[in-house]
Amino acid sequence: MAKKAVTKPTPTTTPRRFSPWRWFVGHFGKLFLVALVMAAGYSLYLDAQIKAKFDGNRWQVPAQIYARPLVLEVGSDLTLAELTDELQLLSYRKVANVRQTGEYSVVAGRVRFIRRAFDFPSGHEDAIAVEVSFNGDKVASLRNFSTQQTLSKTALEPWLITRLVSKQREDRMLVRLEDVPKSLTDTLLLVEDRDFYDHFGIAPLSILRALVANIKAGDSVQGGSTLTQQLVKNFFLTRDKNLLRKINEAWMSLLLELRYSKDEILEAYLNEIYLGQNGNSAVHGFGLASRYYFDRPLNELNQGEIALLVGLVKGPSYYNPRRYGERAQERRDMILRLLLQENRITTAEYKSLSKQPIKLADMGRLRGDKHPAYMDKVRRELADSVPDMQTLDAGVRVFVAMDPLAQRRAESALTSQLSTLEKQRKLKDLQGAMLVTDIRSGELRVIVGDRDVDFEGFNRALDAKRQVGSEIKPAVYLTALEDPASYTLATPLDDKPIQLRSTHGNLWSPKNADKQYRGQVPLYEALVHSLNVPTVGLGMQVGLDNVADMLFRLGVDEPVEAYPAMTLGAVNFSPLMVNQMFQTIANEGLHIPLHALLAVTDNDNRLIWQRDLPAVQRIDAKAAYLMNYALHKVTTEGTARQLGSAFPDVHLAGKTGTTDDYRDSWFSGFDRTSVATVWVGRDDNQSTGLTGASGAMQLYASYLHQQHPKSLLRSMPQGVTITAFDQHGDMLAVNCQANLRLPAIIDEQRQLQNCQPVKPATEKKSWWEKLFGGR
Repeated sequence: MAKKAVTKPTPTTTPRRFSPWRWFVGHFGKLFLVALVMAAGYSLYLDAQIKAKFDGNRWQVPAQIYARPLVLEVGSDLTLAELTDELQLLSYRKVANVRQTGEYSVVAGRVRFIRRAFDFPSGHEDAIAVEVSFNGDKVASLRNFSTQQTLSKTALEPWLITRLVSKQREDRMLVRLEDVPKSLTDTLLLVEDRDFYDHFGIAPLSILRALVANIKAGDSVQGGSTLTQQLVKNFFLTRDKNLLRKINEAWMSLLLELRYSKDEILEAYLNEIYLGQNGNSAVHGFGLASRYYFDRPLNELNQGEIALLVGLVKGPSYYNPRRYGERAQERRDMILRLLLQENRITTAEYKSLSKQPIKLADMGRLRGDKHPAYMDKVRRELADSVPDMQTLDAGVRVFVAMDPLAQRRAESALTSQLSTLEKQRKLKDLQGAMLVTDIRSGELRVIVGDRDVDFEGFNRALDAKRQVGSEIKPAVYLTALEDPASYTLATPLDDKPIQLRSTHGNLWSPKNADKQYRGQVPLYEALVHSLNVPTVGLGMQVGLDNVADMLFRLGVDEPVEAYPAMTLGAVNFSPLMVNQMFQTIANEGLHIPLHALLAVTDNDNRLIWQRDLPAVQRIDAKAAYLMNYALHKVTTEGTARQLGSAFPDVHLAGKTGTTDDYRDSWFSGFDRTSVATVWVGRDDNQSTGLTGASGAMQLYASYLHQQHPKSLLRSMPQGVTITAFDQHGDMLAVNCQANLRLPAIIDEQRQLQNCQPVKPATEKKSWWEKLFGGR
């Protein structure tokens, strides 16, 4: 019998439970490798971000707009008061003995100061110790009082007008580490990161030490985060407070330290750290903070001021010295105590510094909206001269022609005088505009476009086109005087009723302002007294097209329709255009286009663009001299004689202008150096009841009272001499008894008339012969 096969039972096994730990151990190598790859990849990603931002254009730095530098030259027109005004504007401190930059003294009529180093468009100039002596209203001598070297010329650094802040609303002034005072970096590291030069971006032990120090002091006297971490947080990361951001902060700090030197990191920190708020713009970096709080460069701050700035790092809003002065002072004094404990300052220094109150600069010093009418002109010229506007966010320096003291005084004069006129004459809604130009260079020193000098809208100085009235008359008379064979200042002009037919066939009968007729008047008197009838007649005689051409040569760059009423100012010009006309006249016929922009340099002081405008002789210099003489007479015996009375010791020139129904009041006037144009009116073109003398001229007078006007002085050109005239306007021989003695162009004149000889003139020259170079 066969045996059955025996089947062995299959043994039952209990399945092993899954263990994450065993799985991790079993796969540790692989996981480590994956994590390492991921970490390396993330490091490369972060490093690329760091490198791209740190190596590239790190910051959008606003363009800095600088005013004209005050040039000091032996023989130049400058008074001691003008120089000290400029030094105070630049925040130089008056001291008994000048020892460092930014200080000045006045001793025995001499001014001493140490001019700060500055990068001018022409190149860098080091600090220099200057002594200036004066002879009346002129510079008598210049010398370097440190080396005793005689100087012929030097210049103060220009005033920083404003900064064109970018859309990101961040503002900073970049500083180089080598230019930062050691006392600042020492104080900063002592308070914020003592081990900065020893750690690798993160320092756990420093956090513990800072915690202990803060507990002992009962206040936050030391920071926990390293400067590198603070830089990373501000420069690369958001302000979110979460674990991922802290990890990124530490990681990027390590990478930053691996790639860049400690000095590079510290310099970046000094330029990046947030230290306050200037209106809508954030104040970043110690360079700008020094200007914002003290209006001085970093190297001129004392240890107390440095301690205040370092104290702001912990909380610029909480320790804002403008809002919380007591709190800010406590923070400053705490840092001073820390410096004392570390033997960085002496006990005497601590006591002295801690007793000093916090003295802050005027907040308006770094306002971004200052002088908007002038900056409007600057922006227009920049758009034409520097087409790549992105350049303006790369820390460029823009040098303009503004005279900051004159600008402020003009703004004050316009605002206050318009209010005075409204009160005196029971008027309202008066508006005004004013420009002041350097006669020789055509540089715009002043532009005011609204009685609200901070208004950034419609700029009346540049864009308001209004009838100019008698401001146009010099163009009519110049046209005649350029024909010396036919016209002199003594030529009689008819002042009798006339009728003219307009282009539309209507009859027009011009009248003088006083509704009187004088029969005949000498040419210069017709201008001096701004008589309408003789002016129209003269314009018709010389030809209206010739008058229009004269306007073009004086600088009017728009077509002018030639019709009779044009001779009395029935044309619309802007104040800028009128000022251009008078600049050419005052500059003896030399025309230079008016301009505000002088030069642009990049952040490394390399010249990007520079103005180069040669003067062009558009008007005969001899005829221009005669016109200058006549315009001076306007201020002594004509429509602007009130101005001459107000400044009896200063010889001035000018011309009033009034339009129909007293809608527009104009005045253009000049001294030896500057020509100003003022317009007063209403935006709705309604009557103001003001003449040129009672309105615009009052603003000019108010401006001059704040300035230091220089007496007119013009050399008589070859071919012009003081000449005798009879009552008919005929020239007489030199020794003839004369009704008039006036300057005249003699090389093309009619033959002199005979007369009975009189005793040769040996008397002293009259004041106007001296003034206008009679010989």
